[in-house]
Amino acid sequence: MKVVIIGASFAGVAAALEVRKKQSDTEIILLEKQPTLGYIPNGLHLYWENKIADLDSAYFITKVQLEKQNIHCYLETAVEKIESIHKTISYLQHGKEETITYDKLIIATGSSQLSQKISGSDGENVLKYKRRHEAEDALAKVEASQSVAIIGAGQVGVEAADLLSKQKKQVTLIENMDYVLFKYFDKEMIRPLQQKMIAQGIDLRLNQTVSAIEAEANQQATIRFGNETVKSNAVILGVNVRPDLHFLDEHISLHMDQTIAVDRYMRTSVKDVFAVGDCIQLAYGEEDETVYIPLVNNAVRTGIVAATNLTQPKMAFKGSLRTIGTYIFGYYIASTGMTEAESVFTDQKVKTYRQEVRLTSLSNSDTVTIKWVYDATTHTLLGAQMISTSDILEKINTLALAIQTKQTLEDLQQKDYFFHPSFSKMISATNFVSWPEVRDDGNEN
Repeated sequence: MKVVIIGASFAGVAAALEVRKKQSDTEIILLEKQPTLGYIPNGLHLYWENKIADLDSAYFITKVQLEKQNIHCYLETAVEKIESIHKTISYLQHGKEETITYDKLIIATGSSQLSQKISGSDGENVLKYKRRHEAEDALAKVEASQSVAIIGAGQVGVEAADLLSKQKKQVTLIENMDYVLFKYFDKEMIRPLQQKMIAQGIDLRLNQTVSAIEAEANQQATIRFGNETVKSNAVILGVNVRPDLHFLDEHISLHMDQTIAVDRYMRTSVKDVFAVGDCIQLAYGEEDETVYIPLVNNAVRTGIVAATNLTQPKMAFKGSLRTIGTYIFGYYIASTGMTEAESVFTDQKVKTYRQEVRLTSLSNSDTVTIKWVYDATTHTLLGAQMISTSDILEKINTLALAIQTKQTLEDLQQKDYFFHPSFSKMISATNFVSWPEVRDDGNEN
């Protein structure tokens, strides 16, 4: 069997490795349009954090490592057309047109930062850095800039604001919602971080929709939103991550947002063609409705699912809880599952409960604020949010698993965790606690 995978980032590599693990004699070919593969999309952030010495270290796997497993990698290979009926792929490699056939095809092309709604978003001063060459260009431009405007206050935008403010840059962060990180947190949970941002000098412009970015070459950029403008040496676009799927033929069905339609086995509308990662919509939790959730953990899991189902449907995708965690502006923040703000769009009657819990039994213990979102009738956990000045990030994985396995608040009270006074409290932070001394009655619905 010959398996061709288009795209060699997280989803494509995960699929290739899983196919090889399950089928030692299968021919596996990765097609990647970039000159390298395995680049970590936030590599520039890792460099700014001093986590890596240079961008050469921002790779999770290499071509050599893959080829040792007999996975063939075609780099600088731009797919031009898929003929899904004839099972052929036309591509350009170093300017030369080539064609390859396949028995099974996995589309894992990832996504790019783009915006059709912002005039001038493709300008020279507008920085995007998911790709290695983009990161190199952005690094040079930011180093030469005193002021940077960031459009979009999602995880990428807020992390960039933190890292650039530490470099003493003048940072303006523009967001069309009324608070930052709205996809993952409710407003009152993220308020301490937002206040810290302002105290640290971030010029935060909320409820503002950017309409245009205007700039002459090597000149300051002017960002327009409503009747206001902001001038900046450089602009970082932190919104509108979308796939580029121009090479698909008419037989592969798409959603309205031009992502590929797949079932829970990652199968497209065409036999023997699968799609994974940032080019598809995913089921949100156990629901049938699908949404676009471009996260690395989803990319890896969908790659594994597609590889498992190549010959027959064996493994269904369990759905995404949109689990995230990061450290920004002095706070560790993490979120999984439903927020209270989005619960109004469901048919479920939802309650929430917010509490501050000490992390150890010692008198000088730090605390974590946890928000529980749960079904009002069954008490099944639906979502959780955490914020602390201590590293609580791994705890969100426990709560994500609790949601996925349909644990109730009462179940969580009975979860068995170790106790050591230096590392934990009498009751773990992820054991739901309802005693008065840790309650915040003002935030219980």
